[in-house]
Amino acid sequence: MRIALDAMGGDFAPEAVVKGALLAAQQLDQEDVILLIGKEDVIQPLLTENGYTGNNIQIVHASQVIEMGEHPTKALSQKTDSSIAVGYGLLKMQKADAFCSAGNTGAMLVGAMFSVKAIEGILRPSIGGLVPKVNGGFGIMLDVGANADCKPEVLEQFGEIGSIYAKYVLEIPNPKVGLMNLGEEEGKGTVVTQAAHQRLKANSSINFIGNIEGRDLFNDKADVIVCDGYTGNIILKMAENIYDILNEKNIHDPFFDKFNYEAVGGSPILGINGNAVIGHGVSSPKAISNMVLQAHKMVASKLSERFRKNFTE
Repeated sequence: MRIALDAMGGDFAPEAVVKGALLAAQQLDQEDVILLIGKEDVIQPLLTENGYTGNNIQIVHASQVIEMGEHPTKALSQKTDSSIAVGYGLLKMQKADAFCSAGNTGAMLVGAMFSVKAIEGILRPSIGGLVPKVNGGFGIMLDVGANADCKPEVLEQFGEIGSIYAKYVLEIPNPKVGLMNLGEEEGKGTVVTQAAHQRLKANSSINFIGNIEGRDLFNDKADVIVCDGYTGNIILKMAENIYDILNEKNIHDPFFDKFNYEAVGGSPILGINGNAVIGHGVSSPKAISNMVLQAHKMVASKLSERFRKNFTE
């Protein structure tokens, strides 16, 4: 397995990314390779400084960097030798099985849409957010930021996409799908959520359990939480802030510790021809490592192939 990792992406790159790659390499098989993409004259000294002598981390040189504040589409078109552009190039040419970056989120999304592109049959790829559950494990919420406005048929597909991820990556045999709404009753919500409810209800390929409310996010009522990217992003950022507040007050609990972005490392882009994970801009070495390990699990579960089979056959 070959996992490409943007060495130049993130507020603490490249130091944190290189250290994260080293942590991940210790947990991968010897046959697996991490491809560190970026400026070779910067990355190699960091590997040497950290005493790395193995052969499952390789450097792929990229002379340019897309900075956090740059316009995604413009930067990708002008910086064709940037670490993000090179990473997606490797993914497209199947020289990498997955690509991870804690760099410019917009550029990661634009690269996914215009380089490897959406799988045929998928209306709108989404970003999945892993949701910790009180009784253990994780669920997945989608979308959490890629699509602020969604049509009912797109929300229906999120239910299918999330079910496939939950089944094969989270290893939940028959994942329950819930539509985030302002009430449990079938007729509640906006015109869009009411129509989405009917579509999800009629979809025999998923285990739809109906509407759920915000209070159901962390319990076992649903394993797959369907919502538009506007709603999902607000929920995600609020959950991250809960962890920050508890941490500031020196309150620690195994459940709330899972709210820390480091616990999962990043958010997968789902529905594209390949495996891609977006990391938090302030990713630490631990977060980078967990992002790589999440990508590894996505590849091992043949996630992209399962999407393709579900939506094109």
